[in-house]
Amino acid sequence: MPAADKPPAPSVRVSMFDACHVGVVLRAVLFVQSVVGVAAMFGAAQPMDWLLRFSLLTGGTLPATLAWLLATCALKKWVHQLTPRLQWAAGMALGSAAGLYGCGLLALMGLAESAPWAASAAAGVLLSGVLLAGLYWRAKAQTPAATTARLAELQSRIRPHFLFNTLNSAIALVRAEPLKAEAMLEDLSELFRSALADPAQSVTLAQEITLAQRYLAIEKIRFGERLQVTWSLDMAASCARLPPLLLQPLVENAVRHGVEPSASGAQLKISTDRRGSTVVVKVTNTVPAGVGARGNGLALANVRERLLLLHDVQARFQTVFAGGVFQVRLEIPA
Repeated sequence: MPAADKPPAPSVRVSMFDACHVGVVLRAVLFVQSVVGVAAMFGAAQPMDWLLRFSLLTGGTLPATLAWLLATCALKKWVHQLTPRLQWAAGMALGSAAGLYGCGLLALMGLAESAPWAASAAAGVLLSGVLLAGLYWRAKAQTPAATTARLAELQSRIRPHFLFNTLNSAIALVRAEPLKAEAMLEDLSELFRSALADPAQSVTLAQEITLAQRYLAIEKIRFGERLQVTWSLDMAASCARLPPLLLQPLVENAVRHGVEPSASGAQLKISTDRRGSTVVVKVTNTVPAGVGARGNGLALANVRERLLLLHDVQARFQTVFAGGVFQVRLEIPA
């Protein structure tokens, strides 16, 4: 079909009402308090005057900010059904109400001699508009169109020569061990199915573990005893959410930079562990002497960015190379 005849891609409605993340709450509170701190400087001749003004304003703005965040989080499903303009209007209306709420608190506590109702409502509208803009661009970064562009590099990680090696190995096994060849092709098919999956959807850690096991089953046929894999899995961690095709590239890096350069092979360990409300995932591999911690820095950065897009400040991504061992450590909410 010619490009001109292709139907337009369906538009994705972006909802800015997603303030349910810890990172969003912290940034919003920090932003509002920064604005309050600057506003308190006006008319403050001494540092103590500034501190008193800042404390007074905080008594109204902090509860108002938290109330606005709570309302946007609670109403996000309902507001998502509105048009973008109505979403902005609803957010600013809530901002105005939050401003009046904060002013009312100061008036009830007797901390405001003449309550500035109109100014408080206007300030609420202005600050909520800025916060909505930040939430809008954050949500837009997570839409399928934007995320697909960011995943283009990562989803091409199933490299052509890996495909050729797998097919050649399957051809060699067809006559001698047809069942093993069939299993290898099924594993390869599952890898490509996952690579073409919707990148905007999250998957469970259990699904990512299964995909990594399929990948290693293929590489085990290729490398034989050179590839030594140890699994240490905590079933309580299985339901943690990850972006799709996140674990397999990390395992592939371990094979590519640990097993391939070594004539004697390498040891690879994948472990999961639930610790309270956090799940820790580790991918560890030995590195041949003299090779160093080489790796695809772009792919690791891509994995880090995708993880932070899904979980924000609740996620951690660390890499460590020491004593001939390279480790990638992920921390995600349970």
